[in-house]
Amino acid sequence: MGQNITTYGLIGYPLGHSLSPLMHNAAFKALGVEATYELFPLKPDELDNFFSDLKQKDSPIFGLNVTFPYKEKVIPYLDSLNPYAKKVAAVNTIVISENRKLSGYNTDGPGFLAHIAELGFQPQGKRIAILGAGGATRAVLSALCMSAQRPEAIMIYDIEPEKAQSLVKDLSVNFDCGITKAVDSLDDLNVELADLLVNATPVGMKPSDIPLIDEEMLHANMLVYDLIYNPAQTALLEMAQRKGAQAANGLGMLYYQGVLAFQHWANVELPENIKKKMRDALDKGLQQRIK
Repeated sequence: MGQNITTYGLIGYPLGHSLSPLMHNAAFKALGVEATYELFPLKPDELDNFFSDLKQKDSPIFGLNVTFPYKEKVIPYLDSLNPYAKKVAAVNTIVISENRKLSGYNTDGPGFLAHIAELGFQPQGKRIAILGAGGATRAVLSALCMSAQRPEAIMIYDIEPEKAQSLVKDLSVNFDCGITKAVDSLDDLNVELADLLVNATPVGMKPSDIPLIDEEMLHANMLVYDLIYNPAQTALLEMAQRKGAQAANGLGMLYYQGVLAFQHWANVELPENIKKKMRDALDKGLQQRIK
């Protein structure tokens, strides 16, 4: 951390796939701000030292994003949490003040809602099926449970059934999750009846991954949303398109949560032309990865 240029970045492990620097550095450049966004791949035994350095007066870092596997693990290091992040008990954005106080936020849930709204999906009265019960599901589920457009039912399946049950129970303390049920098998997920299927598992990141869902479970009147954005086209999304379903990857969610995170750091609403540059940088970066 010897450099003096104002620095923002992403902590997680591993981080090889991240497109976040493209988006945020495009915004800094467009705004004429002398700052940089970097990747900080941290092994678990490096967290203590990293946060100790972060609180030093000479640290150039004034904002961070947090990804897998640290969204819950960073909380003990923070000085405060905003009310939503406290309820979700997961943080993906950290704001660092001039006096080195660390404040935690979660922009994942609002980012997800913003993207499905852009896609024309309204959760109100709909049936939703979610694969996976990790940190991403925590944000998605909490956002759906507190949305003004309340779904009719949400089903969650995880390969470890107790993990899904624990997540629903945990979130029910702070959110009205009465519409949510953890199920023990894929058959009980009732994908055939769902209006929205969300993949919040890592299955699909490797070309050899076999989707958890059988193609015959999918139907044309649904949105299939894969939080994975690299690769842009997972096997699950290919199946969805073959069935005539609407299909979307998580790049839009990455964009919207990134805009919200940037606005927390800058404490300012970004103009539309800057947001467009952020999105263009993501799209271009993903296209280059595909090549």
